[in-house]
Amino acid sequence: MVFQNYALYPHMTVYNNIAFGLRQKKIEDVVIDKNGNEKKIKRHYTKQEIDEKVQEAARTLEITEYLKRKPKALSGGQRQRVAIGRAIVRKPKVFLMDEPLSNLDAKLRNQMRAEIIELRKKVQTTFVYVTHDQVEAMTLGDRIVIMKDGFIQQVGTPSEVFNHPANLFVAGFIGAPQMNFFDATLKKAAGGYEVELCGKRFALEKEACATLAAKGVEGGEIILGVRPEHIVLTGEKDGIASDISIYEMMGSEYQVHVKVNEKDVIIRVPIVGLNPKINAQILSNGKIYFSFAPEVMQLFDKESGVSLLY
Repeated sequence: MVFQNYALYPHMTVYNNIAFGLRQKKIEDVVIDKNGNEKKIKRHYTKQEIDEKVQEAARTLEITEYLKRKPKALSGGQRQRVAIGRAIVRKPKVFLMDEPLSNLDAKLRNQMRAEIIELRKKVQTTFVYVTHDQVEAMTLGDRIVIMKDGFIQQVGTPSEVFNHPANLFVAGFIGAPQMNFFDATLKKAAGGYEVELCGKRFALEKEACATLAAKGVEGGEIILGVRPEHIVLTGEKDGIASDISIYEMMGSEYQVHVKVNEKDVIIRVPIVGLNPKINAQILSNGKIYFSFAPEVMQLFDKESGVSLLY
């Protein structure tokens, strides 16, 4: 079942929009003939059956009070629920949602995302949801299929595609702000591997080292990926030094922009519990020092963009 709110009939009430598909649909009944044999007959839904299904859908979507209105008298979110209701009453095996929230404002999108999640709990049917918004994909999907130029890049749960991206495209698409990328060098070290960047070396965790060793990776030029929330502020001795370009105050955190080898890097810095000296450096666009935890570094082949850890 495919639906969009722009497909509502403007001259019909909400009730008639929801009921429209039922009036066109034939169903099979089994009856017993005079000889006692079962016989299948096709018929349309009765008015009572249609009313029961419309009322049930309206209660599920909380639009009972709008049944006598026409679409032009509804908000965008309400029209979207009517469109969903028209699909629900036909009990489809699959819902296909093609960017249903794209024309809604930010506040209404958040509300509708929550409503779709609640709907999925009530309607035990497969939902195929198409979107260009990674936030919608992460919050609504049980499994995500990420595509580029008509080709599938990765299939996985939201956690899998976030924590273990298959390539640079997936890594950059999932997450907001997007993952930071650095030109770095992978080197073998005693008992494992290290990443060298700006004269500093960062050890990889054991699991990552085992994966690289199993693949026979020798080292060389790579692209290092680290999400803004995974960059750790450190002291002068342990971290990479960089001047702050700008900072954005986001309420509970700063989004600090710095330059590393001429590339813009974003660092998410929680404000609660922040060292006063570091806070002063941020507010004055001074110098900060940062590092990476071993378990959060993503490594990509510089030529193909494919993850070395996937």
